[in-house]
Amino acid sequence: MDYQYLAHAQTIDNYTLSSMMDEYGNDVWNYAYFLTKSTEQADELSQEVFIRAYSGIAHFRGECSLKTWLLTITRNTTFTYRKSRFFRSSLWGETLPIHTEQVNTSMGEMKPEKFVHPSAEAEAISREHVHEIWDIIMALPDKFRELLLLHLKYELTTGEIAEMLGISAGTVKSRLSRAKAKVRKQWEERSE
Repeated sequence: MDYQYLAHAQTIDNYTLSSMMDEYGNDVWNYAYFLTKSTEQADELSQEVFIRAYSGIAHFRGECSLKTWLLTITRNTTFTYRKSRFFRSSLWGETLPIHTEQVNTSMGEMKPEKFVHPSAEAEAISREHVHEIWDIIMALPDKFRELLLLHLKYELTTGEIAEMLGISAGTVKSRLSRAKAKVRKQWEERSE
């Protein structure tokens, strides 16, 4: 569905909101989960993101894609909630640290290199390598991990990432390069 008309909208109807949730709900939830490492928090935050998008559609200027706008709302909402004592204590019955522990998880599927018909063994090895690479990525410091997630999983451009994070495109390129080098180095160390 083409959402460009939303750049001039003051309100959206329930059908459009439902379509946005169907199309981008998984991306929003996965990003919220990536930032919090909690399924409960990701559920709550995802709902909040779409409430904010619904009530704040007049702020969408169409300068970025709708997906980028929703991910920006997700990031800002998550960081606001993570700083809130209420969020860290009341909602889940215990005080959660602002920086949550690392969780080993796979954040997506890597597309195999132009295999005509990969064998089951080749597919299993490829999936295992993807899991190992995502484990390495998830162990990186936040500033590198977040950039790789936005670039690899959500396929955002350097410009979109720069705008979303409030940093220059040059900084994005530099951090992406450093992050990829760190992943490559750790991958090589594991492979030895």
